[in-house]
Amino acid sequence: MRRPAMTPPAVRTALARGDNPADFLQQHYQHVWLTRMHDMPFVNPALAIETIGVERVDGDWLGVVVTPWFLNLFLVYGGGSLWRDTSAGQRSLVTLPCGVLEFIADDDPDIGLYQYCPLIAPVSDVPDMATARQAALDALQAVRTVPVVEPPEQSAAACAPETPAAAKAPGAQSPRRDFFRRLGGRG
Repeated sequence: MRRPAMTPPAVRTALARGDNPADFLQQHYQHVWLTRMHDMPFVNPALAIETIGVERVDGDWLGVVVTPWFLNLFLVYGGGSLWRDTSAGQRSLVTLPCGVLEFIADDDPDIGLYQYCPLIAPVSDVPDMATARQAALDALQAVRTVPVVEPPEQSAAACAPETPAAAKAPGAQSPRRDFFRRLGGRG
């Protein structure tokens, strides 16, 4: 019988966290920074460790963690409806007010189970903490905002069916993708 070379880790069941994990995450990543990451060549010494805007969304905890090596949207299980148990390294789709975003599951021995959506990595082009904070706040506002769908105009052009060429115009992007490209300094 043939066995796969690598099998994903087993799916563990997350324990609901009742208290806001912001301080815990900040302390954890501060420890990681001081003990393992501070000498790495890819870190941005202009940035510090900070958790930003961690709040309950549909019963789970959602916020941003800024470090000198990443700026990520974090999802921590709080007993709500956003969370889906997923094995570490696997991706899951999370429905937020802005739409569906892809998160990567992780299982840290110190933090436990969490999921993250990379916003900016590496952060070498982020000039300072003020810029990192603003990027985090902008991302949180974007993911917590329901997109406004404007009614189509009642003109002849608006009633014409979209042509396949127009639908796949080069460079056309969704507003959400465009936001995250600008956030990462690529747009």
